Amino acid sequence: MLGLISLLVVGGIVVIAALFVIAVYNGLTRKKIAAETAWSDVDVQLKRRYDLIPNLVNTVKGYASHEKETLERVIAARQKGVDARNPHEAIEANNMLTQALGRLFALSEAYPDLKANQNFMQLQEELTGTENKIGFSRQHYNRSASQYNKAAAVFPANLIAGMFNFKEMEFFEVADQAQRDAPKVAF
Repeated sequence: MLGLISLLVVGGIVVIAALFVIAVYNGLTRKKIAAETAWSDVDVQLKRRYDLIPNLVNTVKGYASHEKETLERVIAARQKGVDARNPHEAIEANNMLTQALGRLFALSEAYPDLKANQNFMQLQEELTGTENKIGFSRQHYNRSASQYNKAAAVFPANLIAGMFNFKEMEFFEVADQAQRDAPKVAF
């Protein structure tokens, strides 16, 4: 009789422990999926940005074709973003593209005809809207990644996160202060 009670107590503890592990695992998985979904939102906005770049470059080419180096930097940064295979590469490419676009928009100051071009102005406006959407998407991603990272770091969830290989998610941060600002768009 005592052996049966001991067996039931041990069995109950095992069941409770298993339910706890399952609950923590599912919670971490939900937070990870939310952060990955938020990254997808960032990715969609970055793709929109990358799609606008060729039109912008072609418009600028007509007015400032001798500014080849600036145009090539924009094209190279865009391609790096398109080719990015993970958030880290996309973040690096985004930072490069932001710098290159800043230089490109600075060119418009030197070319009044370009600055007055309706197509260029429309592309600038679309890009400005896209930059705002990227900013909001980055904030949402960073918030989701933070929630996931916190959940995976606290005890006892950190034990389960370690057992099931839940890795810390990288934040979408800009290392260089000069890159923190969106490209200046002046009309």
